[in-house]
Amino acid sequence: MDQVSLRAQAGRKPGSRESRRIRRQGQIPAIVYGAEVKEPISVTVNAHDLQTALHTEAGSNAIINLEIEDGQALTTMARVIERHPFRNEYRHIDFVTVDLSQKVTAEVALNFEGTPEGVKEGGVFSPRRTHVQIEVLPTEIPSFIDLDVSSVEIGGSLRIEDLPELENITYLEEPDAVVMSVTVPAAEIEEPVAVEGEELLGEDGEPVEGEEGEEAADEAEATEDEDESGE
Repeated sequence: MDQVSLRAQAGRKPGSRESRRIRRQGQIPAIVYGAEVKEPISVTVNAHDLQTALHTEAGSNAIINLEIEDGQALTTMARVIERHPFRNEYRHIDFVTVDLSQKVTAEVALNFEGTPEGVKEGGVFSPRRTHVQIEVLPTEIPSFIDLDVSSVEIGGSLRIEDLPELENITYLEEPDAVVMSVTVPAAEIEEPVAVEGEELLGEDGEPVEGEEGEEAADEAEATEDEDESGE
């Protein structure tokens, strides 16, 4: 994975008012922490440069060589990214120092390959996850993980355990967690309708239980009680 460099200025004052002032100047408030620093360092980074650093092929998993103006150079990753609720802007970033020889946790996008057989037959493709959590060396984080879904039929699904085995990568989610499925279109799911004077029958020919069935049963019991009292 390629590494990118990003300059940072130290000495940022804390507080929301100061953070707003920093953003108006085209900067983003940030903090740096991890094993390589004794105390968290408050910094600011250029908004445009940050946007560029986090929009390489690696995305938010990019390895960032943070060059702080006081002379420190730290190998980091952006691990807490606060965005504006409706504008394409960053509001705050947490940079965590990393050791390139030690595995880290990363969230990687899933790339669904092929058209499921069930979709060709009229089913609906339903992704349950678009990303997956993995453990891997920082330099070996993939941009995405391919998953072939072409063999999935209507009613079928693929789970975490069906993801491809990749060297030096460990999936951190439950093996039976569903990743995607192919479902029956809602328009084809019809509820049985009762005709007046007839029993509501299911697909197996048996009466459908419900309020109408209970009322009919109550009437039958009442009739039996009257017959018994008249004997």
